[in-house]
Amino acid sequence: MVIVTLQRQKCIGCNYCVEMAPNQFQMSKKDGKTVLLRAVNKKGFYTMRSGNELIYDECELAAKSCPVNIINVKRN
Repeated sequence: MVIVTLQRQKCIGCNYCVEMAPNQFQMSKKDGKTVLLRAVNKKGFYTMRSGNELIYDECELAAKSCPVNIINVKRN
């Protein structure tokens, strides 16, 4: 299980996460911030859980490329 968490309100809209993991992240046309696809919002933390272990590496690259460190990726 791969768990990805995003603190969307702190996003600066740099687009690095979308470049590293385009199947998991998308930029919002509404406010220019990233959207974690298939995520559930709980108090400003957007969390996506996936049984697909293949997404771990690209999500980890997205987290490492984020200049404001608002993406967290872990295996459970």
